[in-house]
Amino acid sequence: MKFKICTEADLDTLVNIALRSYLDHYTYLWTDAGKDYIQANFNYNTMREELANCNSIFYLIYLHNTIVGYLKINMDKAIGHYSSEEALELERIYIIKEATGKGSGTRVIDFVIDFAREKFKTMVWLKAMDSSAAVAFYEKQEFIITDAYHLTFPTMKDEYRKILVMCRVI
Repeated sequence: MKFKICTEADLDTLVNIALRSYLDHYTYLWTDAGKDYIQANFNYNTMREELANCNSIFYLIYLHNTIVGYLKINMDKAIGHYSSEEALELERIYIIKEATGKGSGTRVIDFVIDFAREKFKTMVWLKAMDSSAAVAFYEKQEFIITDAYHLTFPTMKDEYRKILVMCRVI
């Protein structure tokens, strides 16, 4: 598995893998199959703005020289009693369906934990949909649920609104 820092030159690739991986896993959450959410979050302007944020780092994920996903790290993101100097947020791990269940997620988490240690972070945290199989995966990766709240997107199905905050001390 390879991780390549994503730059604006990779914007087409980023948008395409973001759409593909999102459609693979999250359309069940929405009454409109995610159309409004996708239009708002996975368009070129929004992704370009996110790439330009100096606190965010995107990596394209490759398996056997084929792009299989991406991740987004927010470098300095406080949570609880952990300051922005101590904590980082793993905002997104999006991997296409064909690459899941083959150890890819574990390698991504290992990469992020190593990255966090290199940056002298002591906390990595993320959010996961309560309805997602990812919750059990993150628990196996030593993340614990520390909080929960409900999302308010208008087209989200009521039964899927709960999102969990999960943290791992490193």
